[in-house]
Order: sequence, then C-alpha cells, then structure tokens
Amino acid sequence: MAKARMTVVGDSFVEGRGDPAPDGTYRGWVPRFAEMFGIPSGGCLNLGTFDATTQDVVDRQLRVALVNKAPLIGFVAGVNDLIRDYDAARFRRNLESIFTTLSGPDTVMFTATYADIPRNLPLPASFQELLRGRFAEANEHLREISARTGALCLDVVDGREWADPAMWSADGLHPSPVGHQRFAEAMADLVALATGMVPLPTASPFAGAGAGPLSY
Repeated sequence: MAKARMTVVGDSFVEGRGDPAPDGTYRGWVPRFAEMFGIPSGGCLNLGTFDATTQDVVDRQLRVALVNKAPLIGFVAGVNDLIRDYDAARFRRNLESIFTTLSGPDTVMFTATYADIPRNLPLPASFQELLRGRFAEANEHLREISARTGALCLDVVDGREWADPAMWSADGLHPSPVGHQRFAEAMADLVALATGMVPLPTASPFAGAGAGPLSY
C-alpha cells in the first residue's frame, strides 16, 4: 500500500455529505483541503463514513489510519454520539483514544469543534437546549484533549458565518457545498499558520454566494 500523505477519519462530515459530486458520490471539504496543499487524490485517504460515531472510529478506522501512517491526519466525528445515545464518559474515552493513537512527533493532527447544529434542527425547545448542553460539554473535552496532545483545533462554534443558512444543506446536519468550501479554506489557513505549509492559491467557486469569510 502506498503511503498516504493525508488521512482523515470521521463521520459523514468527513465523507462529504451535503456536497454531491456529478458521479453520485460526495466531494466535501477533504479533497478541497488536500488540493490546496497539492496532495493528489491518490495521496489522500478519506475514511469518513455515514452514521459513524466516535466508537466506530475507534473500532473500525484507527487501525486503517495507522497502516503507513500519514504525516497529516484529520478527525471530525461526534455529532452522532451527541444526538443519539450520548454517554459522556464513553465519548471522552473515545476522544482520548483517537487523539493519543493518531498524534505524535512526526504527525500534524487537526480537528474542529462542533458547530451549533441543534439550532438548525426543528426540535422542541427543551430537547434543543439539552443537545446544546451536550455540544458545549463535548467542545470543552475536544479543546482540552487537542491542546494536551498537540492537535490543531479549528474553533467554529463561535464563528458567525456558521449561523448563515447558506452554510448548511437542507437537513441542517451537513454543510452545503458553500460550507464545505469554507471549512476547507479555514482549516487550510490554520494548518498553514501552525506548520509553515503554504496552500496553493485557489479561487473559490462560491465567491459571492452569501457566506462571508470563514473561521461542523
């Protein structure tokens, strides 16, 4: 197996849902991000799967990501934990396992906080507030573990642009093509700032589409 230059583990946000490609698959932020750093499609391993939880990442994706471990590794998952059978101790334990397994002195690991997705969903106010509490708790865990393991964490939860409906697909759970592009740009900026890697100049196909510059 050829060594990947970048591997990303996670759920449907990593898979690219909300950003359909002409062939019926999904594009998403991962290949957009990879292209900004000149990583060809053959050098990018996207392990994101629909409906995946952090437990699925631990059980099914980590061992694959460790084969010929890439120097650049991303992780985004957890929303499925938070909106379904949430167990705070299990969630934190899974994050610990994921970050301690994938981080290291020869690895740049990156992730992002959870956007205020409950705001996008047509839920009773009481359940929406319950979910918001879970998301806030999860973000605290994610920030702390990222800082301790040296992972880069893009903090999108307070980004005003993510309150813009243009950033989201109709289901309110997945970014739209605009959202995926903005996320890729913001993550590229963060990685470039932290590592000195220089992203290639690109012209966003969504310029002027309604979402401001960025900071799911």
